[in-house]
Amino acid sequence: MKKFLLAICLIAIESLSVQAQNSVLWYKNPAEKWEDALPVGNGRLGAMVFGNPQKERIQLNEDSLWPGGPDDWDLAEGRPEDLQQIRNYLLEGDNQKADSLLVLKFSRKGITRSHQTLGDLWLDFSWNKVSEYKRSLDLGSAISKVEFLSEGYSVQQEVFASAPDDALLIRLKTSHPSGFNGTIRLTRPDDEGVPTVQTQTLNDNLLEMTGMVTQRGGQIDSKPFPILHGVQFRTLLLAQHQDGHIQASSDSLVVKGVSEITLKLVTATSFYHEDFTKSAELELDRIAYKSWGRLVSAHQRDYASWFDRMSLQLGNEPTEDIPTDLRIKKVKEGQTDLHLEKLLFDYGRYLLISSSRPGSNPANLQGLWNQHISAPWNADYHLNINLQMNYWPAEVTNLQELHLPLFDFTDALIENGKKAATVNFQMKGAMVPHTTDLWKIPFLQAATAYWGSWIGAGSWLGRHYWEHYLFTGDRSFLEKRALPAIEQLAQFYSDWLIVDPRDGKLVSVPSTSPENQFINAKGQKVASTLGAAMDQQLIEDIFSIYLQICQLTGHTSVLKNKIQRQIQDLRPGIQLGSDGRILEWDQEYEEPEKGHRHMSHLYAFHPGASISSLQTPEYFEAVKKTLDYRLAHGGAGTGWSRAWLINFSARLLDGNMAHGHIQKLISQSLYSNLFDAHPPFQIDGNFGYTAGIAEILIQSHEDGIIRILPALPESWDQGKVKGIKARGGYVLDFDWKNGELLHLKILSLLGGKTTLMVDGSEIELELQKGESLELEF
Repeated sequence: MKKFLLAICLIAIESLSVQAQNSVLWYKNPAEKWEDALPVGNGRLGAMVFGNPQKERIQLNEDSLWPGGPDDWDLAEGRPEDLQQIRNYLLEGDNQKADSLLVLKFSRKGITRSHQTLGDLWLDFSWNKVSEYKRSLDLGSAISKVEFLSEGYSVQQEVFASAPDDALLIRLKTSHPSGFNGTIRLTRPDDEGVPTVQTQTLNDNLLEMTGMVTQRGGQIDSKPFPILHGVQFRTLLLAQHQDGHIQASSDSLVVKGVSEITLKLVTATSFYHEDFTKSAELELDRIAYKSWGRLVSAHQRDYASWFDRMSLQLGNEPTEDIPTDLRIKKVKEGQTDLHLEKLLFDYGRYLLISSSRPGSNPANLQGLWNQHISAPWNADYHLNINLQMNYWPAEVTNLQELHLPLFDFTDALIENGKKAATVNFQMKGAMVPHTTDLWKIPFLQAATAYWGSWIGAGSWLGRHYWEHYLFTGDRSFLEKRALPAIEQLAQFYSDWLIVDPRDGKLVSVPSTSPENQFINAKGQKVASTLGAAMDQQLIEDIFSIYLQICQLTGHTSVLKNKIQRQIQDLRPGIQLGSDGRILEWDQEYEEPEKGHRHMSHLYAFHPGASISSLQTPEYFEAVKKTLDYRLAHGGAGTGWSRAWLINFSARLLDGNMAHGHIQKLISQSLYSNLFDAHPPFQIDGNFGYTAGIAEILIQSHEDGIIRILPALPESWDQGKVKGIKARGGYVLDFDWKNGELLHLKILSLLGGKTTLMVDGSEIELELQKGESLELEF
């Protein structure tokens, strides 16, 4: 390692301010389909902008638009005696009967109750002789633009979703002497042929759309269950102009000869407001007389306060201005595009800022953006990796406050889960299911055991509370939020465990590995067993976290004493098979799907922190073998699974392996607007990708260690990072060239000791709170 110079300085405890780099998605054509359109959002309210000069569609979303309510459905009918029978079947080796009874008694089976679109804003203007078209989304300003010429005259459209003004804002401008001519409409899709909204004009400048979310094609227990009630909403659209005319028809605004129009759209729902009708009026009144410049300025200040906290540059700034869809095409042809890789990293941060804000609901399977009445997988909350992956980048990319909606949601889910634990299982604590929705339903759902009869979600969500503390050092959060939640989760798992008569160890029963199956001794394809690897790893993880919190806070309880004993007798979740791979279940079984997209038995490696090259080298090697086997059999076909592999590769300290998966994700799992293609669209792959890039740049999951550039790909010959975070409350800036670190600045927000691992060398540091250190290499 080169000699380095030290320079120490004290600075105020503030987030390091960095300038947003040029990160723009742009295209030469309008969006032909929804997956081409560009997303904007303020956490709660969002839109997809198509940019069609002939008939512009701006598809609208609001995060609380769900059918039904919290009391629609009761728990599953299963009781403790049913659980005991399932356990007996498994102890007797009858996995198939256990699977059947598990679904019959404890699952509400197939459910359709979906997050839904708010509707569409249509701008029908039909410009002639369109040329020099450009459609863009600037990630640095969170503004979507459409620009073109019509008969040689300029036409411009700007769209953004403002958080400070809680509105969708649109400006239309043209130099064409005829101005804008056409109509402005609001619509919403029917529900099974039944209208879902009423739209009317309130005056010559004001359009109203009101409705209630229903799900006439709803189902529960895999049976039809029409849902004829749900969240109510009121949307108001104000059209302002200086010249020309805007006049009301019955359900649209007719525009004639207007050169500039400002559209201000607000939506209030019964989920957030008791009097949502009045709230919509108040929200519109608050912004009605604000100028466009004032609205833009407030939006940009707010957005920059999030996005500009960190930045990434890979290679040199691009010298050739290439449309984003063409960039993807070139990667599919085998090229490497570092700017696209950086753009996709920034896009993940942009999407999180746009779909998860303090006070909003957490990002769902599609974040916020959904055009359906009945969305794929209900656009709900899947808790066996998808929701968690949405929040992997929150802490490391310096967006820790955006994690809070997940904790608000989980707190409420835990409260509902207490009833399931008590009634269904006669246990203490809270049972958290594999899948839930806005109403935090606490029961299992899925008509098959392998898909939805998994009980490990609570522990995985519990780790997020712990990660937030590790990054922020927030003692108040630890004591008031994390401890109560984690104690309820740990309590349930403590009661859930039984003794396996085969070895006397404590195991989770019944236990499945999410969405996967094995072939048992009878040759049957089955799902449930005694102590699948992931459950054992998760339970050990939540027990360990709980005990650490107790130690940090001085908390004492009967549960603490019980768990201290149980963790010693818990069967390890990491066991090696005869070929050196980590076992997914309690034994070596034949796998019907050897390349399965879920790699659940590697939870302890990532996002857990129980396996590392320094502390557990044998298991570290076993992870490599496990992944090699999965990939050799066609693993990682989906976007989020490929994103997980980027994270795995980084943890394996293999930069070229990570970059290989980056190339495959871009070439195989992206729509033209950079949305993750599961397919169909699922946003988790976007968030998982951003987290994976961060994992390549910095790792801090090992106690007392921060690795700088631990998995640098050869193709990333130079780059620069500002504002990235590490556990322990550290903020780092660094740059590199020819694969070697040049400069590093580290700020300690909390004070403490750590060891930097750089280029194979170790640098021990002890910094005071608010102290920073700069190193030149």
